[in-house]
Formats: sequence, C-alpha cells, structure tokens
Amino acid sequence: MAQVHGVTRLEAVDGSVSALKIVWNSIGPTVLVAGIIVLFPSAPLFSSPGQPMNSNSTTPLSYKDAGVDIDAGDALVDRIKPLARKTMREGVLAGIGGFGALFEVPKRYKEPVLVSGTDGVGTKLKLAFEWNMHDTVGIDLVAMSVNDVLVQGAEPLFFLDYFACGKLDVDTAAAVVGGIARGCELSGCALIGGETAEMPGMYPAGEYDLAGFAVGAVEKSKILTGQDVKPGDVVLGLASAGVHSNGFSLVRKVIDRAGAALPAMLDGKPFREAVMAPTRLYVKPVLAALETHPIKALAHITGGGLLENIPRVLPDGTAAHLRKGSWPQSELFGWLQKVAGIDDIEMNRTFNNGIGMVVVIDAAQAAACADTLRAAGETVYEIGAIAERGAGAAVVVA
Repeated sequence: MAQVHGVTRLEAVDGSVSALKIVWNSIGPTVLVAGIIVLFPSAPLFSSPGQPMNSNSTTPLSYKDAGVDIDAGDALVDRIKPLARKTMREGVLAGIGGFGALFEVPKRYKEPVLVSGTDGVGTKLKLAFEWNMHDTVGIDLVAMSVNDVLVQGAEPLFFLDYFACGKLDVDTAAAVVGGIARGCELSGCALIGGETAEMPGMYPAGEYDLAGFAVGAVEKSKILTGQDVKPGDVVLGLASAGVHSNGFSLVRKVIDRAGAALPAMLDGKPFREAVMAPTRLYVKPVLAALETHPIKALAHITGGGLLENIPRVLPDGTAAHLRKGSWPQSELFGWLQKVAGIDDIEMNRTFNNGIGMVVVIDAAQAAACADTLRAAGETVYEIGAIAERGAGAAVVVA
C-alpha cells in the first residue's frame, strides 16, 4: 500500500462488516473492516508546505490537527458501501476483502482477452467546483474508460476509481462516487474497488481530482481491429449528449469571453446543465448491436474530435468521407463556435461536435444495425462512407 498522508479506501465487494482490527506498521495505524482498508499514516513532517512544525511544543497533536479527518473518512466509507453493492454482477467474488479486489472472468468466455482503459475527467472539474455540480462527473469518469474498452468489442467487467483532495468533504465525495456507481450500473460493470486520498496541502480548498480505470473482456476471435474496413462501408454516428469530457479548456475560455452574456437555456436545458451534461455511455446498445450485426470498427470520439479519432480504426489506404449536415449541430456547439469564432475544421478537431461514437459496417447491414441501436435508445445518423484515401486526409467533412 502506498505511503500516502491521507485516508485510503478499498470497498468490500459485499459491503459486510464482520471484524475490526487495528495494527501499526511503518506507515501508521491500519484499520481493517472486512475488506475496507483505511490507513492512518504518521503525521507529516510539515504543518504546511515548506513550514516546519514547532519542535519545542509539547502540545499533543492528532492526525486531525495535521489536516486529515479520520471520522470523515469513516462516514464516507459508510455512504459508499450501498452504492457499490448496487453495481455487483457475475464474476465478483463476494466476501473477499484485503489489499485487492477479486474478479473471475465469466465462464461463458472460451478464449477471453482482457481489455483495459484508464482516463480522467480533465478540466471539466474546474466548472464542477465553480458551479458546485458534483453528481455527474463520476458518470463522465466511468464513460471515458468503458467507452474506450467497448471499441475493441469488449464488455466492461469492472471499474476502480481514485479520488484525491486536500480536505475531505463527505457530501461532495459521496456525490462524486454516487455518479461513479451510477455510471457503472448503466454500463453493466462492477465498482469493485477504489481509493480516496485526503492529502493536506496538495489541492486548493474545495477542489479534487479524479481518475479511474476499467477492465473488460472479449472473445479473441471477436476483437475489433478495423482491418476488415473497406471502401463502400457505411459510417454511422451515434449522437453525443453534449461536450462530454474533452475540450473544456476551450469551453472555459469561451465562457470567460462571453462574460455575463450567457444564454439562459441551450438545447432545452439550463445553460449549466447543458454544459455539464455527462458523457454518454454507449455500452449496452453497442454490445446489443455487436451480438447481431457484423460491425467492423468503432471509434470513441474524444480528444481530437472526429478528425483524429476515426483514423485510429481505419486500415492504411482508406479514408472516411463524412457528409456535412448529415447530423444536426446542437445549440450548445453552435454557441461555442460562434463565441469562439472558430471554423468547422477546428470544431471537428476539438470537440465531438454532436457525434460521440462512430460505427463502421458493411452497407448491406447498415440499416438493420441502425434500427437495433435506435431500439436500444440511441440517436443514429448515417454520416458518411469509407473511400480509398489517395493523397487526401484520413477524414474529410464536406
């Protein structure tokens, strides 16, 4: 276990509490509560960055005096346990506690290949702090990893998170982890572990950072590589929910430029809700389509937009020709483009611009695949086709 001056947690898969043991080691006292591990490291050498403690003082110091609230950590663990229980699925080995979470690959897989992905939420968190909107950034965190795992054709199996802050606010942390649990539920993967680190002096008051990773599985024979993509194949676009989790450094600049002249509503939502709409989880609809249709490639449209993510799944010598206007631009993206004063190319290279996931499939199967995705709740557009590349760009929007 890392020597972190803070509170560390690993959720028990069954949420049970059957024993309490306190021991001391080289890091500090350790509390083990049936699989929930909380480290209480020895007090740090500095009361604040660069300022040594008064060695002449005889006043007893507690860990709380050093900036770490053990009671708050305990309260957070109590609120996390029922959230994690809701995400349990086959493969989770219930009742196993300790230093690592355990997961058994479902036996229905004959030749399983594990697929992993890790990500964060980026500077979208800055708006979450400013606007006090913490309940959906956890969904963003899950979506960024499970959607990446999905494009290999894999089913996400489990997820672990890392929440770090300078001072633990239980309500804020519980809201964030609640979003993480909700994201796991929506994508069918288990929240089987995580860490909450309270580290005085590391983060400004009221701020935190998030990271997480997902692990999925796919039959070796069904891994999507994109190598079967050929000219004439159809490109389907699945609508995004908004900006998702990429491009927020520019979004924040645009908001600063607009000043007080912010629109009250965008796309039928209050401005802040439209901007902070969580990243769409495409897992269940796309897995359903993969079961019944010969999808050749998938691309998660994240940083780099359509122009840089689609080429990642295309074989050499091919290009995606997208038809401009084949999908609608939302009011949100229209407002961002107008205020920022950027051209269409920059929009498609910075943002998802309305398309969060791309599906490449044989033309004869495209309509049926689109119907399956729509039946599962997706908004689907036929946005283009694959062509021979020649000397042009890998993605052309015209």
